[in-house]
Amino acid sequence: MGNPEDKHLLSQIWERFAAEDKSQALPKPFIEKIIGEMFTIGNYYYYVINLADSSISNQHKNILKIHGLSDYPKHLSEIFSLIHPDDIPFVLKAEHAVVEKIKQIGTEHQLFLKPSYCFRMKTKKGKYELFHHQAVHTMMDENHRLFQSVNIHTNIQHITPQNPYTVLITGISPRKDFHQFTVQPTDEKKNSDQPNLTKREIEILILIAKGYSGKEISDQLILSEHTIRSHRKNILKKTNSRNSKELIRKAFEWGLV
Repeated sequence: MGNPEDKHLLSQIWERFAAEDKSQALPKPFIEKIIGEMFTIGNYYYYVINLADSSISNQHKNILKIHGLSDYPKHLSEIFSLIHPDDIPFVLKAEHAVVEKIKQIGTEHQLFLKPSYCFRMKTKKGKYELFHHQAVHTMMDENHRLFQSVNIHTNIQHITPQNPYTVLITGISPRKDFHQFTVQPTDEKKNSDQPNLTKREIEILILIAKGYSGKEISDQLILSEHTIRSHRKNILKKTNSRNSKELIRKAFEWGLV
């Protein structure tokens, strides 16, 4: 467990990116709406980070049950202590890649950009299992320095134990960004059997993974249900998937969601 005043491993990466005012009281973000933008296929929890001092608040109760904790973590260093030591180098490189990509896109857009990637965390069973990490930035100052973020961790071990070492930055409505890049902590090679999906097919795949029905996808993308069914059929064929469950597993393994 880390002391709240201790610096965590991301401190240097977030330097000049996060706000410095540690005294500002931040409001609780509209978490229910934020979760609607995230994948929660499995047991999940969320927490709110004050990026000025990396303190944690508004922890979802599942964090205790999933990790077997007796007390709610109060600092990001306590979350880091749950990550598999072999995955720490990847997490650091992934966060660095996220910061650099958001700078390239434009920090003025960061409240509408959602980074995500996977790593292993220790669970109540004493085992390390694969979790899907997502972050939504919720407050920034006039200089586009971040004050607050909501992180959500979903246990996806039941879907796949395979980490694609892929980082995604996707747009939150109204933005339509989709940036995918591989960050390898070792010389291990990424699978080369990822299908060549079109931008529209990836967009539909993401909505399928979120659990939307064909009609809901049709309404959201303003396309006919027949068109959505045709896209889904093509996606299943391209990915050699028998059903949506197998499709979602492969999508995680390829780092598409």
